[in-house]
Amino acid sequence: MTDGSKLVTETRTAFGKGAARKLRAIGKVPAVLYGHGSEPQHLTLDAHDVFMLVRRSNAIFDLEIEGGSQLALVKDIQRNPVLQGAQAIEHLDLIIVQRGEKVVVDVPVHVEGESAPGTITNLELTSVSIEVEALHIPNNLVVSIEGLEEGAHILAGGIELPTGSTLLTDPEALVVGIMVPAAPQLEDEDAAPAEGDVVESGEASQQTDESAE
Repeated sequence: MTDGSKLVTETRTAFGKGAARKLRAIGKVPAVLYGHGSEPQHLTLDAHDVFMLVRRSNAIFDLEIEGGSQLALVKDIQRNPVLQGAQAIEHLDLIIVQRGEKVVVDVPVHVEGESAPGTITNLELTSVSIEVEALHIPNNLVVSIEGLEEGAHILAGGIELPTGSTLLTDPEALVVGIMVPAAPQLEDEDAAPAEGDVVESGEASQQTDESAE
């Protein structure tokens, strides 16, 4: 990787699982770049550089391809659930973007602050969909719950968005709700006996004694 998010790529001509394994064995990641009506380009990227950049969602790469430059948005990442770090990244899908172009992305919701004592926070939506300029995609959208009382809720339409972006998620969708956790249910010692249970009372014992006489 050179300056910022710029990545030097190599075109690849070998395909299939075997070829992909060989690339990953030498610290490379296979990728496909497509979009804007162009033919898909099959590329190879440095695995460590990719890993460092995709730690944030919706990463934008400035790809150096055969001496040219192309901006690309990470559309999908295939990961190996067993491995960790750069070795876990198996394949990337990248889409071409242009400067000034708006893209549709899902942005994570980040909750800040503490709600009122005794309450808990339910995060109903972990991300919301927005349309935003490609080079101004936020890392996350911040929702403050500081001091919120039981019953308070935050809808998607109440989240502050970057200037010039548009919310695509339903504005009435519940993102965060504040509630008081239910008290644990204790066994009721005075509960009625279950059918078939035998209960001996003092009166019952007395009647038994009298019948015995």
